[in-house]
Amino acid sequence: MTERSVTHATFAIDRSFDASPERVFRAFSDPAAKSRWFGGPDEWEKSEHKLDFRVGGSESISGGPPGGTVHCYNAILWDIVPNERIVSTYELRLDEIRISVSLATLELRPDGDRTRVVYTEQGAFLDGYDDAGQREEGTRILFDRLEAALRQE
Repeated sequence: MTERSVTHATFAIDRSFDASPERVFRAFSDPAAKSRWFGGPDEWEKSEHKLDFRVGGSESISGGPPGGTVHCYNAILWDIVPNERIVSTYELRLDEIRISVSLATLELRPDGDRTRVVYTEQGAFLDGYDDAGQREEGTRILFDRLEAALRQE
């Protein structure tokens, strides 16, 4: 039997994007816009990205290296304030193994003609499969992809 453990951790990312709060919010709320930047590396095989963007709605995507472990993301949206805030919970799984459950809060703040994004994640990392440092690094990579998608609009 696998030894069970839970590690609780919080991290925050404070970042500025060269786009209005409306454009940044749309990058999270519009399924086509979010599909441009959200998910694993380009070389991964991916499932269809599903986003039902409303309070009580859900989001899911999965993928992984060809023939390798499938990484599954499943979220529920709990609070939405257009152009200001999104609060969700999500689980990550490797194949059928749940590796974490997190509360994620995204805050958007006007900053001149830019948008300051403050992202805070509070996670329960399960059985040693993942930790806050790895999760923060992955989230920063996603924000790099978001920034590139906003530049291409």
